[in-house]
Amino acid sequence: MFSQHNVRTVMGTAQASGVVALAAARRSIPVAWHTPSEVKAAVSGNGNADKVQVTAMITRLLRLPESPRPADAADALALALCHLWRSPMQGRLLAAAAVLTEDRTRMSR
Repeated sequence: MFSQHNVRTVMGTAQASGVVALAAARRSIPVAWHTPSEVKAAVSGNGNADKVQVTAMITRLLRLPESPRPADAADALALALCHLWRSPMQGRLLAAAAVLTEDRTRMSR
């Protein structure tokens, strides 16, 4: 997490995220992490997109009649789309890594 101005807000957000991740892990609920620049790049093609650009792209991609309000709603939708688009590939990469590990283990015997 990066903070330029308000470290207290960032710390609170980080702590809350940690509590949610721990609660999910204790219940075997998978958790995924996506960086802000990853989310912005996924929906707008620009990892440095601002809120206006992200909101405009979410409105266009989801064919919404109007922009989501508040702006945080567009951020949440962008995060959901990013996860939807990127998670299958992450799952494939993990599966491929597991196969390689298994092959290496078998070959070293």
